[in-house]
Amino acid sequence: MSKIGLIGFVIIAVSIISAQLYHNAPLSGLLDFSAFLIVFGGTVGTILIQSSSKQLGHACKQLVCLFAKPRYQLEEQISLIKRWSVISRQDGLLSLEKENVENLDSFTEKSLSMLVDGCDPVTLQDILQQEIELEIDKNERGAQVFDAMGGYSPTIGIIGAVLGLIQAMAFLDQPELLGQGIAIAFVATIYGVAFANFIFLPIANKIRLNYQHQALFEEMSMVGIIAIAHGENSLLLERRLNGYLSRAAF
Repeated sequence: MSKIGLIGFVIIAVSIISAQLYHNAPLSGLLDFSAFLIVFGGTVGTILIQSSSKQLGHACKQLVCLFAKPRYQLEEQISLIKRWSVISRQDGLLSLEKENVENLDSFTEKSLSMLVDGCDPVTLQDILQQEIELEIDKNERGAQVFDAMGGYSPTIGIIGAVLGLIQAMAFLDQPELLGQGIAIAFVATIYGVAFANFIFLPIANKIRLNYQHQALFEEMSMVGIIAIAHGENSLLLERRLNGYLSRAAF
């Protein structure tokens, strides 16, 4: 995860702990395993019911990617496409067949392969545009998993609070235990709201930010590849591609 994301988590933790200590309340008051089990287990269970295994697998992969450095660097891609433009104008499109594709992302590798194979520019653009749209749709389904978790979590937290209150009612004749039981019951509500707003919904939005950046990278790559197919001047191509830098998320 990026430094700014880690800073965000630290600010959340410090704010909650400081607010609890400000009123001389023990931090243990925020901890209750049964409440955690109801909220987290219930949320995960509902997601398993509503989602397919493929969708869940992709969502987990996207979650792992949040902790990795962004792969799609627009500046490097612009330099690469500009070099391909110069080579193709000097030696022809077939000369790009010698380019090393080991470090390329799958979209760029496929684009370059179709370009070298002599694919018609119009057909090439249609295929690449379709692939971008399908990739966006697939990534959005992964983000929707965490969106749904953010929606279910607060409601399940309320269920946990009600269950806790029902259990607390058994201590009506013991006021000291009744108050403690009610306090613990409302911890489930805190967990439900906190998980939704501090974890699940931010993760969903970060996934969207990541795949929007990937889509921008792929759109820019497509524009560059199509321009090479049309034999566009490398300087004009560079100016065209530089316009995407201001829209980059990273």
